[in-house]
Amino acid sequence: MPIVPFTDLLADARRGGYAVGYFEAWDSYSLEAVLEAAELEHSPVILGFGCLLLDQAWLENGGIEIFGAIGRAVAARSQVPVSLLLNEAHTLAHAVRGIDAGFNAVMLATSETETVASLTRIAHARGVAVEAELGELPDGNPVGETDRAHASLTDPDQAAAFVRATQVDALAVSIGNVHTLEGDTAQVDLDRLAGIQRNVDVPLVIHGGTAFPPDAVPGAIARGVAKFNVGTTLKRTFLEELSAGLAGVPASASPHDLVGSHKSSDLLEATKPRLVEKLRELMRLYRSSGRAA
Repeated sequence: MPIVPFTDLLADARRGGYAVGYFEAWDSYSLEAVLEAAELEHSPVILGFGCLLLDQAWLENGGIEIFGAIGRAVAARSQVPVSLLLNEAHTLAHAVRGIDAGFNAVMLATSETETVASLTRIAHARGVAVEAELGELPDGNPVGETDRAHASLTDPDQAAAFVRATQVDALAVSIGNVHTLEGDTAQVDLDRLAGIQRNVDVPLVIHGGTAFPPDAVPGAIARGVAKFNVGTTLKRTFLEELSAGLAGVPASASPHDLVGSHKSSDLLEATKPRLVEKLRELMRLYRSSGRAA
């Protein structure tokens, strides 16, 4: 199935009363797990990779193009509707390279209006969608602590002006959601979200899906959220499974079977079943299961 326009996936989600998950991958194994889960759930999904926490020198030295090639190859064999997102690029140049590499949606890790507007002009001329974020999420850690030093909430009036000025296709919002938080749930303000929805006409996005309270998901969808970003809990699941697999490796085991074979003995392949189940749970939570055309 060809890659589907990002705007179409989100428009379908808004009409259908569900949200699409962007489940951030970090290699081919994790990306394949996302697609496997989506196909099992008959769910549309947004495939992709994020730049925010990666080594910038690696990205500069061809990493974006590597991600694009992997993403296109996996997306091309999909049996469900997918888009391909380069998430939270640090620079305009990196985002443009993402467009050149075949991503059909891009996002910059900045709320600077002119920079985002420049990206939108370039992207739209190439048939590529742009997501942007207004406000800044606090950062969490594995023990449930939150650093709010640089955090700021999204102002509904500023959101309206920002969307008009930049012409972005989706807006990620800060309503109490937290990046990378584990061991706790964020305290989200659905009234603020409703105010943002009243002022903008583009789909809204929640980053920090790991700590977003599950019981607030229906209310968020009802208030315009069409996309949830999830990464931290997926990496935690992967690490736990990989650690368990490594602990059971005998000294006599063949490294060729354990590393890169894609057999059941492959330690990375063995992380997939639990990762797929976690992904399927999230798709059910976001009500996207069964929505694939």
